[in-house]
Amino acid sequence: MNKVKIALIGLDTSHSIAFPEIIKERGDNTPLEVISCLRFETPFQNKEGLDKRQEILEGMGIKVTEDFDEAVAGADALMLEVNDPAYHLEYFSRCATLGKPIFLDKPFADTYQNALKIDEIAKANNVKYFTSSTVRFVPSFRSAEENPERPKSVVAFGPMGPAPAGSSIIWYGCHTFEILRATMGPGAIAVTSICNQDSVVCNVEYADGRHAVVDLSRAGGRFAMMCHYAKEDKFLESQFPYPFGVDEFEKFFTGGPAPVDIEESLDIISMLDAAERSCQSGRTEVVYKR
Repeated sequence: MNKVKIALIGLDTSHSIAFPEIIKERGDNTPLEVISCLRFETPFQNKEGLDKRQEILEGMGIKVTEDFDEAVAGADALMLEVNDPAYHLEYFSRCATLGKPIFLDKPFADTYQNALKIDEIAKANNVKYFTSSTVRFVPSFRSAEENPERPKSVVAFGPMGPAPAGSSIIWYGCHTFEILRATMGPGAIAVTSICNQDSVVCNVEYADGRHAVVDLSRAGGRFAMMCHYAKEDKFLESQFPYPFGVDEFEKFFTGGPAPVDIEESLDIISMLDAAERSCQSGRTEVVYKR
């Protein structure tokens, strides 16, 4: 099997270790092979943490370097594993010029406007890419996404760890907003956030009169949803979802379509942007549309 060789861009996230480990465990049963990683410090990981992760990757035979050109040499595809979304625009811009398919790990960007800039860069360079949280690929949540009937309302729950820099809502609330958007579909027009010491609770209004609540807990916990349909209610929950994204990478990097449409991803970051703005302003904020 001719493997698709992947370069990781970024080492400040646990995903930089988790995904290569899963790919390596699959051995000959996967068309993917991680060959290199570009490391650099961000507010999300210091030198000591990067050194420990570098040791793990090198133990798997993966080259780790601080030189961008060296990191991408020989790669057929790129995975941007940068925990700090404030760096996404910069590194996507550098990677897009290579013309290789890209997976941009969650969240899309630090703001909706920067997500739009990333998409413009991708189009200008004719780059095939997608961005998503792995949570949406959990089978129980996937079943809700594939249900042709949209719920009348949803209450979605998820953890929200403290971001070392930037917005915690955008950085980690993205997981819960992603499963909400996959389940409810498009049409969100406004978000009202109530922010306190224990949680951020976001009320999401839809153009057709439906509504949703996103409860982001600072204390952690599992991802879950209560979906209210016309004739029944369904409760869905998940354990931590690392293994589920790799199947999608395999399909995408071997020529398949993006598993998540970019317009949907833009809708998600726009909801997150509105939730953060509402938390800051104390008012209802609109969900921007392109």
